[in-house]
Amino acid sequence: MTDTQPDAAPTPFGNYQYEIYLQGLADQLPELPVSWPELERAAAEKLDAGARGYVFGGAGSEDTQRENLAAFRRRRIVPRMLRDVSVRDLRTTVLGTAMPAPVLLAPVGVQSIIHPEGELAVARAAAGLGVPMVASTASSFTMEEIAAAGGADAPRWYQLYWPRTDDLAQSFVARAEAAGYGAIVVTLDTPLLAWRPRDLAGAYLPFLKSIGIANYLSDPVFRGALERTPEDDPQAAVGHFVGQFSNPGATWEGVDRLRAMTDLPLVLKGINHPDDALEAKARGVDGVIVSNHGGRQVDGAIGALDALPAVAEAVGDDLTVLFDSGIRGGADVAKALALGADAVLLGRPYLWGLALAGEAGVRTVLRSLLGELDLTLALSGHTTPATLNPSVLSGA
Repeated sequence: MTDTQPDAAPTPFGNYQYEIYLQGLADQLPELPVSWPELERAAAEKLDAGARGYVFGGAGSEDTQRENLAAFRRRRIVPRMLRDVSVRDLRTTVLGTAMPAPVLLAPVGVQSIIHPEGELAVARAAAGLGVPMVASTASSFTMEEIAAAGGADAPRWYQLYWPRTDDLAQSFVARAEAAGYGAIVVTLDTPLLAWRPRDLAGAYLPFLKSIGIANYLSDPVFRGALERTPEDDPQAAVGHFVGQFSNPGATWEGVDRLRAMTDLPLVLKGINHPDDALEAKARGVDGVIVSNHGGRQVDGAIGALDALPAVAEAVGDDLTVLFDSGIRGGADVAKALALGADAVLLGRPYLWGLALAGEAGVRTVLRSLLGELDLTLALSGHTTPATLNPSVLSGA
């Protein structure tokens, strides 16, 4: 479901390492950790307890989070030798969105608890590299502010938390269209908030303090349902948000109504079973994201990478298949692409960069990930993600 770009290949992302080495000649060391585990530890130390629990926590015993990572460790790349890898090109187009590599930034809400500029800093960093950002309904800033921060030409998608009323969903979708978002990503796996011990231990739910509900407070349909404005009665607005945020009554028939709301590509996020992917296809959906919400919703669930091959096989070339949950470096991206993903969405690691250095931190994380992906492909005998397939890997 992707098309590689026909133009001359760009400068390889892997050359980023030479910038770092050259800076070393002037005794300049990287400002952020360059290994993913060290970056994670540094971010954990930087954040306060509430934000740390939100970024690093998961559902229940956090078994699903661990399984997401373990699923990647069970697959091993089998490098091939003596192939000309001097010219590489990672560019692709997914659902009409051109991108420099098959990588997007996953939607994450309430980013202002991680850094004051939150989604605005992320939007600027992503736009500077041409990487699409998927903006969350639960953002700390409005979708219009995020779009403005990225700039008119920046690729971006909008993630919809399916509200209980169609008129509010329609309003969000219409606003996203007007703000230049190129696709609508509907998160299915959060009809209710899961049991999350880290958040519960600190009684920490930022939404109740009006953090992460900017899109609601600014929406004309949402505001029209209030007796008093959010400015005059913020707690009543929060109460209305709580009643709208999740939709435990959602069914497949509702997807038909969402499909009718927009001509933009429609993507369903949270698919783990091939039958659900086939149902999405039958409903006229354009793509699915194989995801378990980073382990934040169902404790003991299947590792997302383990779910990917069956979903990809079920829909074949008829549906775009994307992936998130557990990406911790360029090698992980390559493995997900080999198992059938057309592109991946990066989640927690870019938040680590945001926590440590705002926009510059997100940019560093992205450059590191793209550089490592480029070098992983080259050193395995590949010059483009298009040649990756299950035969590239061993293990199960």
